[in-house]
Parts: sequence; C-alpha cells; structure tokens
Amino acid sequence: MALSQFLQQKLLQKLSPQQIQLMKLLQVPTANLEERIKEELEENPALEVTEDDHDDGLTDDSKDEFETPESDEFEAEGSEEEYDNVDISEYVNEYDDDVADYKLRDENYPEMDEQKTMPYKIETSFHELLLDQLGMMVLDERTRRIAEQVVGSIDDDGYLRRETASIVDDLAFRQNIETNEAEIEEMIRKVQQFDPPGVAARDLQECLLLQLYRRKGEARGVEMAIEVLTDYFDEFTKKHYDKIQRGLGISDEQLKEVISQIIRLNPKPGGNVSEPGKSENYVVPDFFIFNNAGKLELTLNSKNAPDLRISEGYKDMLKEYDRGSKKDKRQKEAVLFIKQKIDAAKWFIDAIKQRQQTLYNTMHTIMDYQLEFFLTGDETTLRPMILKDIAERTGLDISTVSRVANSKFVQTEFGTYRLKFFFSESLSTDSGEEVSTREVKKILSDMIEGESKKKPLSDERLTELLQEKGYNIARRTVAKYREQLNIPVARLRKEL
Repeated sequence: MALSQFLQQKLLQKLSPQQIQLMKLLQVPTANLEERIKEELEENPALEVTEDDHDDGLTDDSKDEFETPESDEFEAEGSEEEYDNVDISEYVNEYDDDVADYKLRDENYPEMDEQKTMPYKIETSFHELLLDQLGMMVLDERTRRIAEQVVGSIDDDGYLRRETASIVDDLAFRQNIETNEAEIEEMIRKVQQFDPPGVAARDLQECLLLQLYRRKGEARGVEMAIEVLTDYFDEFTKKHYDKIQRGLGISDEQLKEVISQIIRLNPKPGGNVSEPGKSENYVVPDFFIFNNAGKLELTLNSKNAPDLRISEGYKDMLKEYDRGSKKDKRQKEAVLFIKQKIDAAKWFIDAIKQRQQTLYNTMHTIMDYQLEFFLTGDETTLRPMILKDIAERTGLDISTVSRVANSKFVQTEFGTYRLKFFFSESLSTDSGEEVSTREVKKILSDMIEGESKKKPLSDERLTELLQEKGYNIARRTVAKYREQLNIPVARLRKEL
C-alpha cells in the first residue's frame, strides 16, 4: 500500500486551561474554598491577599536579582521571538489602577465577614478517649502494650471485630510479645468496662447486654430485658413478640417495659464520639436565603475567602523594566516569567469571580423555580425540577449545573438543605398534573408517621391511599420510596 498525504478538517471541542480551572473551582464547596485559594497563593507569587499594610511581596534580594541577574539556572518558557519582542504596555496600563483586584466579600452583608476563618471544634477522638481511660489503670509495660493492641483493634463504631487469635499473632510478630487467647480475653473484659458502655463488644447482642449489665438494679425490667436478649435475640430483632411472651410467660405490660429498656441502648457506642478532621461532621452553607417581608434575598457565603489581587511588587517590576533603556536577554526572560505569573493570577481571580457569579445565578434560578417552598417551607409545594430545567433558564450546560449542585448547601429559615434536595422527577396525577416525587415522599412519610403502630400500614394499603389522593403510583414504587426514606416494612414498624 502506497503512502500518501492529504488534508482533513475536523470540528473538535477542546476546553482551555482557564475553562478547566473554572470547572474545578465550581465543584469546590465553600468549606474547602479557602484551602484551594491558599494553594494558589503558595504556587503563584504574583497573587497576593489584600492587606492594609502590605509589602510588595518581594525581598530586596529578589529586586536586586531582577536588576542584575546572576543565576544561570533560570529558564523561561517562550520562543526567541518572544524574547526579542516583549510588550508589557497592556500590563502596565491594565493594572495601573488596581482594576484587576477582586473582592470576594459581599458589601451588602458586611456582618457576614466579621469572622473570616472557618469555625472548628477541639475534639477528642474515640480511640484517644479509650487510651485516656487506659492510662488510669495501673499496669506493667507488657500488659499495657497488650491493652493498647486491644484498644487499637476496636473499630470506629466501638466494636472489636478482630479474632482473639489474630490479636495474639499481631503481638507476637509485630511487638515480640508472647501471650495467649485467655490473657487477651481477660484484657478485653477490662476494656469492656470503659466508657462509653458497650465498647469492645464482638456483636450487637453482646454490645446491648454490656450496656444492660451496667444498668442492672437501677430500673425495673432490666433483668428481664437481659433474659430476652440472651435467649430470644433473633425473635426480638424480627419483632416476633408473641413468641417471646409465650416463652417467658410475660404480659403485654411487662413486654412494653422490656422494649422500653432496650430501645434506650446505643447500638454503636463509638458513633457518639466524633473523629477530628472528618469534613462530613461540618455543614457550611454556600448560600443564605433570607425572607425580608415576603421578598426573598439570596447571598453567597464568602466569609472564608480572602481579598485577592495582583502583587504590587510584580507590577512595579514591569513598570521599572518599561522605563529602562537597557534590556538584555536575561531581563527579557525574567519579564516573560513575570508576565506568565501575572496572567495565571489574573486567570485565577477571574475564575473565582466567574465561580461566584455562576453559583449565584444558578441558586437564584433554583430559588425562583421553587419560590413557594422557600416562602413556606412546605415540601409538598416543591415542583418537579431536573438539571435540564435549570440549565435552560440559566443558559448553562447541564454538566455545569450538576457541578454547582454537587456538595453545596443552602441555609434557609426552615433549615439547611443540599441543593440536590430540590431536584426531583415528576409524577402524574389523575387530573394530568405533574407533581414532584418529593411531594409524594412527603405525603408517604406523613402517612406512616400518623399510622397506628399497633397495626402499621402495608405497602399495598399505602398504595391505595395514595391512589385515593389522585396519585398514579404502583406498589413497587411505594416500596422504593419507602426504602429511600429509610423506613422499614410494616412488620418491623409494629409496636405493642
């Protein structure tokens, strides 16, 4: 086959580096925006934070180096033509009046900027709490290392799921401590006396029993609750109360007292102690919506973002170069480097500005679309809304709207919600009207909440009630919505 050359035209869509940077910034929630800006400040010396008493960001040595460069290791990006034709007039004129400075804070809400740093809690982790209690015990060095191994094997939810034999092997191979399963079991029993009650249990049954043993003698029904969990644990978890009553010969009143004691127990003793550094423990709203006499006002949460601008020192260096008559190659290389950094700083400031504007426009459109909900807080007033609806109104791409809605929160007078909360599919009624599936879920939740717990509503009955209200819905859809709401089946909702 002979080789040949030919011309071909292709239409391709390619994102510029600035567009990619903007897309990445759109995904960053307010809680992490400050950290992202700090990273850029560290990487780009031409970008700085506005301060009342600021320096030019350059040391005397760096200024001297620009005037009389001595380093031979510096290599600037660019062609020889760029070195010979360095034009900085647009930079000198553009940044002369600080027009590139961009203020991230909202002047309409100065009270939002009083605290510029992210609030944080001083916490003690779950394992630190256990080690503190271990430190109060009088133990020799060997026993303490065994105890620390046991504590270190406990999961974050408070359970000890490692086999005793595995702990023995870990001590032998990693710490050169010879022990046996009996000694480990003895240490586990000591750790199980720690707070919170139920810690170091091997399963749920043992966890609940450990907590009940702590309450023994304190309240009525505790001893019977211990007997129920010991002999009828499976029946209790499946709510086969009639089998428990027949087996123990107890009355309905006694069974109610047993259930009352058990439901007060904590199935995850380690879950109440938060782990420091887990971002999911903190919800920082990205938007605030205020109801001012029936008129909604939207503002961005920008108190964690500093005021950014182009470095005065780098602008002065360009002006100095522009005024100078002698321009050798080394100075031109330095100027090209400065131009690259100033361009990168300008692009980042513009990206932050576009980010804020895109976030505001998208949230404002969502607020207008779901106006009735933001005025009343009633979930049944939510309209069906998908990403495409907001994209068409804002003129943005669906992927851009998705990035804005991801990991963002809005604070209202009715609570703080994820932006994804307001997006839902539609469902037709008998009249042909389209309603939000969020509305159906709210009605379903209200039905289950108002049901008789002695005779809970089955999925079939819930379907009939919804159809009576005019909602065309199938039983399997009701079951799907119930599972999405984390509501168990009727048998497990039954109470005495």
